Amino acid sequence: MSTSHNTPIGDIPKIHERARQAYRSGKAKSIAFRKEQIAQVGYMLRDNEQRFIEAAKVDLGRPAHETLLIDFAAVYIDVRLMYDNVEKWTKPRRVAFNLNFAAMNPRVHAEPKGVVLVIAPYNVPIFLSMSPLVGAIAGGNSVVLKPSEHTPATAKLISELVPKYLDPEIVQVVNGGAPETTAACVSPEYVLVPEDFQETFVAAVQDVYKSFYPDGPKNSDSFARMASEARAARLKRLIDETRGTIVFGGDVDIPQRYVGPTLVKDVRPDDVLMESEIFGPILVVVPVKDVDEALEVIRAKDKPLAIYTFSPDAAFLKKVFENTESGAALANEVFIHLGVPGLPAGGIGASGYGYYTGKEMFEQFTHFRVSLNNPSWY
Repeated sequence: MSTSHNTPIGDIPKIHERARQAYRSGKAKSIAFRKEQIAQVGYMLRDNEQRFIEAAKVDLGRPAHETLLIDFAAVYIDVRLMYDNVEKWTKPRRVAFNLNFAAMNPRVHAEPKGVVLVIAPYNVPIFLSMSPLVGAIAGGNSVVLKPSEHTPATAKLISELVPKYLDPEIVQVVNGGAPETTAACVSPEYVLVPEDFQETFVAAVQDVYKSFYPDGPKNSDSFARMASEARAARLKRLIDETRGTIVFGGDVDIPQRYVGPTLVKDVRPDDVLMESEIFGPILVVVPVKDVDEALEVIRAKDKPLAIYTFSPDAAFLKKVFENTESGAALANEVFIHLGVPGLPAGGIGASGYGYYTGKEMFEQFTHFRVSLNNPSWY
């Protein structure tokens, strides 16, 4: 992003103070106001879908259907969920009956946390800015939203549209660089397969690759690009240094931010490709002797955002899921849990804390304040 779009550093304290004053005004506590602002987020996206699709294409080379599926679908679900339920979720909640305290009318109130800072990563720049925004608004907070500097076209569009559609005191946008630690991803990154099944799996992946890209992925309008030249260069280094066998791909064009779909087999757990999240179109195949070795590989790494296990054997699935930890655990499917209404999305440990979809996201942005009144005091 050019510096002309960055928020001057001297303006940050002023923006923060305006957000504090907006919250203290009490405007955001109104349920009617919250619902109106939640709806406005939905209208903002719906009215400008094509512009967001074009921005994602500029930033990430992402095809339209991916942006609609990955970015828009989950936000629309959260907009509807929050709009329909915020009034119910904010009503004081009774606790279990207890004879000693029943007369004191103990209650739990979901109250706003105050001023919320939302820092969006670059990999899903619309979803991971708009869904938390909706959750924060539903919670009754004022919001400072910082889009990722690595997706400048999307950030510029968000900066333009937010003040047009949303209350400019309650929701403010800042732009510029910020330290971005590893942003977890739910895309399959490494595959643990029995040693005697590796070649069968590799052949199947090769068949799919050829059917997806008959004219090559670089010429396809359905294959995205890396967010920056630096990220493309990082993947080139990983490809160059791996001790695994490159089955196909491995081609990198740094100025074009292009990294071709790459399959690497015979990868050992201590390989450079297994050191951290890849964040790119590289699929790693790790052959193992048995399920126990596979579990050792998983547990030796940071807790992932998702584990996908494929088997018709219920006992096998149970063993894997009971002996691992992750944000999500899917059997015989990948990725689609983010689009299931009612399921929270979030990680554990290094893959993240808290939730950014569903009712759990609303609870993330609220404080459960308890109350009671002792009538025998006076």
